[in-house]
Amino acid sequence: MFFKQCLIMRVVFVVLVLLRVQHVHSASKGVVASLQAKWSMTPLLLETSEFIREDGEEKFWQFVDTVKELTVYKNGESVRSYYNLIVKKAGQFLTDLQVNLLKLSLSLRAYSPAVHAFQQIASDEPPPDGCTAFVVVHGQNACSTKDMKKLLKTAASRPRPYLYKSDHQYPGVNGTDLPVAVLYAEIGTKEFNTFHKVLSERAQEGKLVYVLRHFETKNEKMLLSGYGVELAIKSTEYKAVDDTQVKVTTDNEDENDEVQGFLFGKLKKSHPDLQEELGELRKHLLESTNDMTPLKVWELQDLSFQAASRIMTVPKFDSLKLMQDLSQNFPSKASESMGIQPGDAGLFINGIHVDLDIHNAFSILDILRTEAKILEGLHNLGIKGSSVSKFLHLPSSTTVEDSYALDIRHSSIMWANDIEKDSMYRHWPSSVQELLRATFPGVIRQIRRNFYNLVLFLDPIQEESIELVKLAELFYKHNIPLRYVIGFVLVVSADDKVDGYLDAGVALFRLLNYISEEYDEAQAFTSMVSVYNRVEVGETLSVDTVTAYLKKKFKKANADRILGVDSSYDENRKAGGVFYRKSGLGALPVGLFNGIPLSSEEMDPEELETVLLQKIMETTNFFQRAVFMGQITESVDVVDFLMEQANVVPRINPLILSSERRYLDFTSSPGKEEVLYGVTMWIVADIEQPSGRQLLRNALKHMVNYCSFYFQLVVTTGIASSESRGTPVWASLLTQSSKNMLDFSLKLLKEENVELLKQGTKIKHLLKQGMDHDAFEKKFNTMEVDFLHSQQKYCKEVLKLKAGQRAVVSNGRVRFTNNPSSFEFSVEDFHLLEKITLRTSAEKIKSKIKQMNLNAQKYALFLLVTPSRYDCRCNIIYEVFYDVVAIVDPLTRDAQKLAPLLVVLGQVVNMKVQVFMNCRAKLSEMPLKSFYQYVLEPDVTFFGNNSLSPGPVARFTEIPESPLLTLNMITPESWMVEAVRSPYDLDNIHLQEVSGVVNAEYELEYLLLEGHCFDLSTGQPPRGLQFTLGMRQEPLMHDTIVMANLGYFQLKANPGAWILRLREGRSEDIYQIQAHDGTDSPVDAGDVIVVLNSFHSKIIKVRVQKKPDKLNEDLLSEGTESKGLWDSITSVDGDDKKKDVLNIFSVASGHLYERFLRIMTLSVLQHTKTPVKFWFLKNYLSPSFKDTISHMAKAYGFQYELVQYKWPRWLHQQTEKQRIIWGYKILFLDVLFPLAVDKIIFVDADQIVRADLKELRDLDLEGAPYGYTPFCDSRKEMEGYRFWKTDHNKSQTITYIAAGDRLRGQYQALSQDPNSLSNLDQDLPNNMIHQVAIKSLPQEWLWCETWCDDNSKTTAKTIDLCNNPKTKEPKLSAAVRIVPEWSKYDNEIKQFLTRVKEQKEEITEGRSSSSTQHTGKT
Repeated sequence: MFFKQCLIMRVVFVVLVLLRVQHVHSASKGVVASLQAKWSMTPLLLETSEFIREDGEEKFWQFVDTVKELTVYKNGESVRSYYNLIVKKAGQFLTDLQVNLLKLSLSLRAYSPAVHAFQQIASDEPPPDGCTAFVVVHGQNACSTKDMKKLLKTAASRPRPYLYKSDHQYPGVNGTDLPVAVLYAEIGTKEFNTFHKVLSERAQEGKLVYVLRHFETKNEKMLLSGYGVELAIKSTEYKAVDDTQVKVTTDNEDENDEVQGFLFGKLKKSHPDLQEELGELRKHLLESTNDMTPLKVWELQDLSFQAASRIMTVPKFDSLKLMQDLSQNFPSKASESMGIQPGDAGLFINGIHVDLDIHNAFSILDILRTEAKILEGLHNLGIKGSSVSKFLHLPSSTTVEDSYALDIRHSSIMWANDIEKDSMYRHWPSSVQELLRATFPGVIRQIRRNFYNLVLFLDPIQEESIELVKLAELFYKHNIPLRYVIGFVLVVSADDKVDGYLDAGVALFRLLNYISEEYDEAQAFTSMVSVYNRVEVGETLSVDTVTAYLKKKFKKANADRILGVDSSYDENRKAGGVFYRKSGLGALPVGLFNGIPLSSEEMDPEELETVLLQKIMETTNFFQRAVFMGQITESVDVVDFLMEQANVVPRINPLILSSERRYLDFTSSPGKEEVLYGVTMWIVADIEQPSGRQLLRNALKHMVNYCSFYFQLVVTTGIASSESRGTPVWASLLTQSSKNMLDFSLKLLKEENVELLKQGTKIKHLLKQGMDHDAFEKKFNTMEVDFLHSQQKYCKEVLKLKAGQRAVVSNGRVRFTNNPSSFEFSVEDFHLLEKITLRTSAEKIKSKIKQMNLNAQKYALFLLVTPSRYDCRCNIIYEVFYDVVAIVDPLTRDAQKLAPLLVVLGQVVNMKVQVFMNCRAKLSEMPLKSFYQYVLEPDVTFFGNNSLSPGPVARFTEIPESPLLTLNMITPESWMVEAVRSPYDLDNIHLQEVSGVVNAEYELEYLLLEGHCFDLSTGQPPRGLQFTLGMRQEPLMHDTIVMANLGYFQLKANPGAWILRLREGRSEDIYQIQAHDGTDSPVDAGDVIVVLNSFHSKIIKVRVQKKPDKLNEDLLSEGTESKGLWDSITSVDGDDKKKDVLNIFSVASGHLYERFLRIMTLSVLQHTKTPVKFWFLKNYLSPSFKDTISHMAKAYGFQYELVQYKWPRWLHQQTEKQRIIWGYKILFLDVLFPLAVDKIIFVDADQIVRADLKELRDLDLEGAPYGYTPFCDSRKEMEGYRFWKTDHNKSQTITYIAAGDRLRGQYQALSQDPNSLSNLDQDLPNNMIHQVAIKSLPQEWLWCETWCDDNSKTTAKTIDLCNNPKTKEPKLSAAVRIVPEWSKYDNEIKQFLTRVKEQKEEITEGRSSSSTQHTGKT
């Protein structure tokens, strides 16, 4: 072994000696990219508290009390030791698995936005000067407990503060009449503890509401992770690289700089005299590894199978790392015959599909955390090994909790029409296949099937019934566009003594019955409408109105035989009332759409038509899937199919069917039952109260009929004594058989027997025959009061119920209401509860336990636990593992992200990983053309001196120097990222021309707030509506415009609480916000408050409506008269239009095109006297350009604005940077600029302007939204390269708002084909030339040497430096040769930038000199 090591050292030495002779210097080269948050670093202790808060507010406050002065250890310990202490303290409230997930979350800084959100809220107070902790009491601040106590005394005279859903509210009385004290402080500090001690004591005493918000005053930068960095290889067919040299200082060597097993950082430290030789050896090893020789076509064909084979032959532990290396460094590995064609990929964690296009590290952390509760719960129940996956893969319920339906096949429903049978629909096609026929969006198909059914439950004498019947008649009579069957259930008096002469409801019911029997249902319906038409506005139906109609329309009919006591038409009169009462529906009137109840808001006659149209659209998708899957065929009755779905229930009870869930934790309790019940119910009731006795009585009655669940009684009586009514019930439960217990308890709970016991009757006189009297009396006489006390304590501390409050617990899920009067649980409700509980999960779990022959006693408790809500604190042996399945092509974009993700997750949690290689044969091109790094670490990282690292970075080292690379940041959807520091051209990285490491520093500038907005009246997006986002102190910080596509809008913000408003002006004048979803404020709140407190996407929905006096106003027009689209656009803001400003839009990426952009700017300014405002797309501008443009604007006297927009998630994504930039040039013009900008001129960065663009702006476009210059075709020698004849070239004048929605719609359709839209910004409008008008501009406005002859150059007003496919001349040399004045502009800009740089250096030197003098004096 020693000899082998010596031999290796000798070989290295020989190589070094040989290289020393050459003596060629080569510094370490590579690319390092980092991403920092815009906000300051948040303390890890505060992030840990937010992680723990996810498990409940109670646990959060327990953790706070544990660490209330933890920061005192900060000074005496190293940062690493302090971090370990935080994790140790958190471990008291978390399992080992959860601690590992905590470390991953801290590495990701996943809860940093939650912490910083409170910081932003504090800034709106604003915080008092010099206070590290302060309290706000109803709008006034205090920095000491003494001042706080004074403010509390006068709090009642000031309005209460707004409390957010994310606020930490201390457990206490928290009444609405108490003063609210909001503490802004950093947990763990002495200042925090001083306030916390006083506030927590007062909150426990019920004297105030104590709210905690994080607040800290440090200002350190923080690096983020959970994103990807790509170095894509660029085509060098046309040289487009700036020749300006970049001077930088070389960074220190990285000790972990490893190439083929050699740690060059350590070698250079050990052998400082061999620096040059080691550098050359490193370069040689890199170049030998990273051979970029192109593969032949036949060499590409089998790469996918060779790659899979290579991965599968290495040891299992190394396979994921090999796949990571292959996918992330594929261009340099291709010559080793490794690769795979892009194809389908998938990731499944415990059977949950994780779509890598949607999910990111933060959402996967949430999945792991949720699944951890399930896995630990199963583990605590003794379910291990392969049994775990069997339970995890049980199919979930298909029932949608918010859309339970009633069976509408009931005899009491009077149907007004039948689409399948009525002759008026006979010309409609009857085939269900018609549903799959393509139609225009929004068109409702005419099919002779009862797909859509509306049932209205009405009390005929209610005023509301009149409007609904008239509306139903409108649907029926004008059967366009709503196609559904209409049915009525009339709920009338069930008293046999009440006839048609005493009650108008009974009279109408008997009249309709008569008409239905003697004529038909259709005439009965029209008659009902006619009767209601006779009722005056504001009045209700009367007997006189019904009798008058009967005598007039049916003169021969015997009114007494129809309406009188002995009526022959009274059949089913009671059925409607019985159906209504059994259904459990709310107050009349109420409607069912395909059995699903409509809410009271939806039943508003003004909203009903829109609601039904929306529901038809949603339901159509359901039917289309059913037809496609063969579930609905021509022979299937559609209504029967609907009523056999899993969401159909016998009764509606919100307590049972609500999606709100609270569970008890039974995982640590031993099972006792020998019989395995599918449902276990606890009845929590105060039997001293009639309502409590009624609840228990209903449960027992259900048991008599369905003895299929395990029953338990929990008594919450106000007085725990042996005289309690609960004592004999418990005694019978513990001593009697089920039948005897049921019979005796039902007898005991009757109100007459309760009265007998109150009067002194002995309990033994109420015992039933067949009971074991001795056992009962012995238990009854020896039961201790402590037993009832323990039940009371359990109800208060575990169930969180107040004294006397009722609840039903089924399989661990607690159902209760804070309003006692609304807690109704009939016998039918218990039947519904059992049915729902079995259907959702219990039946499947019970079946699986029996199938696996598991012990019933051991596993009975498993049925008590709903897996998604475990709350387990016990420390378990760390055997829990995740079942992970990955399907992947080893060398695709998915693999680039998936492989490092699995490697890191494997370091965080135990995983059973199965990777399936999805190979494809006969590849014809390189499957991957980029290097990739996924930035993710399993834990917080520290430096060698135990100080905290700012965070992880992407480090590219082993990459070849020859290719031209462009750097792309691949971040979560809601992140808006920009480059903030780098002297290099990140769009054109050429390592051969770089000495050292290319450092690229990015910043998470904003988190995205996305939304969809619709007009409640029309259901359409309010195109051109503007929103603003701001804070109370600064209302307008960001603004946006609503798109016509999906009513989409996006706003930029950082973590915090923001107020969303309509923009002042026409938006606010015409519209008002009516409703909103996904926000932090109540629906009826004046301000719409949105809290951004995580890295997850935030999507809200806003519904607006025109003000009553503005119904005829047009948002895009000043007047109400009819105007053309162009007229409406140009008249939006008359004052702005009068300002004579040239608006120029341009896009650039990379130093060369930014150099061109500056020159273009100069050429525009040289040829006009009109004020100019330039609009530059910010997304891809370099830090150096953004740093100097303000100086240039000041020196040359122009305005500028940097605009940015995030590509919407719903719009087909482009992956190539150049195509993304092309998309930004054309797709978002209607939302990039303010509405006041009526015309904007797009000028390419590489164009030179030779005329006044005011002339172009003032050109009449004749109503067209776009003006384009046609392509030249006068240079005949280029004929073979020209692929168009009538197409237009680059856009010169754009009237942007008119056609943005149509352009995006067409793009969405065409972009699915990778071979379409090769030049996206030109091909898209050319493709739409027949849908969107394009004005052809004079040819002189665009001259390009490639396509235009030399003669036309003399009249050219702009010159475009377009590429020449024949000569492939580099851009810079072409510019100098074609445009004589270009060099003059270029030199002027260079001299200007040099002056700016010198001025900055002088300022910097002056500051450092001043700082030195100041330090010396100190």
